[in-house]
Amino acid sequence: MGLLSRSVSITRYQVEKQIDAPVTENVLNGLKKYAITEIDNEAEAQAVGWTCFENPYAPDFEQANFTVGTYFVFSLRIDKKAIPVKVVKKHTAIEMQKRLAASGRDFLSRNEKKMIREHVLNVLNIRIPATPYVHDLLWDYEAKRLLFFNNQKGANEALETLFRQSFGLRLIRLFPYTMGELTAGLSESQRDVMGSLSPARLAKG
Repeated sequence: MGLLSRSVSITRYQVEKQIDAPVTENVLNGLKKYAITEIDNEAEAQAVGWTCFENPYAPDFEQANFTVGTYFVFSLRIDKKAIPVKVVKKHTAIEMQKRLAASGRDFLSRNEKKMIREHVLNVLNIRIPATPYVHDLLWDYEAKRLLFFNNQKGANEALETLFRQSFGLRLIRLFPYTMGELTAGLSESQRDVMGSLSPARLAKG
């Protein structure tokens, strides 16, 4: 799902503070430094990085326009390789038989089995292409607000980590408690009351 999809899932964030000036240049530097790297033909099983909104599969932040008024528009891309368990099991068994035949032994140690499995995973990861998952985001840098068009836990955690690495800023996820804390102008006693609240069960048990 993305910014231009018919239906979207959105996670709202507040950015803890303003990015240092020059704003656009600092954002560009963060995007370039942590841009997605291709892992096809590599042994890595996953890559996480920034990519361009308009051209997510061949990012070039020097040429791409990622500013719209007071907004920055770009995307988080997560590339993953998923090898079926049975394929790993098959090739690991084949390699173990080869090792036993070459050594003339009847068994392999636990460490040898582990090393063979890791070798098989590396070889298979090099052979298969990664599947890209692109998640758009809209960052209103003046209002210190960000919309992330995904609400899956793994993608949100990847965004929060990479955003802090790239721009030195913490993202605060907005939900009723944090919105009350940040925007409702509560007194200290009201904050204490809010902190002691627990979810109410509305459905009959």
